[in-house]
Amino acid sequence: MVEITTALVKELRTATNAGVLDCKNALQETGGNMQEAVRILREKGLAVADKKAGREAKEGLIASYIHFGGRIGVLLELNCESDFVARTEIFQALAHDLAMQVAAQHPLYVQPADVPPDVLESEKDIYRKQAAESGKPAPVIERIVEGKLKSYYEDTCLLLQPFIRDTDVTIEQLIKNHIAELGENIVVRRFVRYELGS
Repeated sequence: MVEITTALVKELRTATNAGVLDCKNALQETGGNMQEAVRILREKGLAVADKKAGREAKEGLIASYIHFGGRIGVLLELNCESDFVARTEIFQALAHDLAMQVAAQHPLYVQPADVPPDVLESEKDIYRKQAAESGKPAPVIERIVEGKLKSYYEDTCLLLQPFIRDTDVTIEQLIKNHIAELGENIVVRRFVRYELGS
């Protein structure tokens, strides 16, 4: 059994930003295994983030990002629960990263629920026609349509896109990680992307 020293607790706290007691408990639970303790704390943090997701977020900031040469510009509203969190470097860096994501990946909507019903129906019709031309039976066609719709959402909805700085993480997961770290709900309210000449 590994002794849970103050130095070990401090190392875990630095790695996870979790509280001292949470770090000590996680290390005791894992017999001093640092990687397992980090995993436990991350899982707890994400569980807390899910609980906070329903809370109202009316503070925050408007982030701007101008792409090299001034050809693309983005304004993005990112909300949190308090102006204290809105002023932190972590929150401001997240807002900047999200604005940069919008500039680079050109999402059209924040989340799938924001896609207008007529646009959704039009996309489904296109996918059905493409699948029908292959001569597949109706149930298979509907599965193909659902699969293509999932890809459409991943391309056009900001929250479902892979983060450009770490493609193993979606924007939704990135935001949840920040909710766990900052202890407040965080919401992308809206964004607008300008491109020179279009």
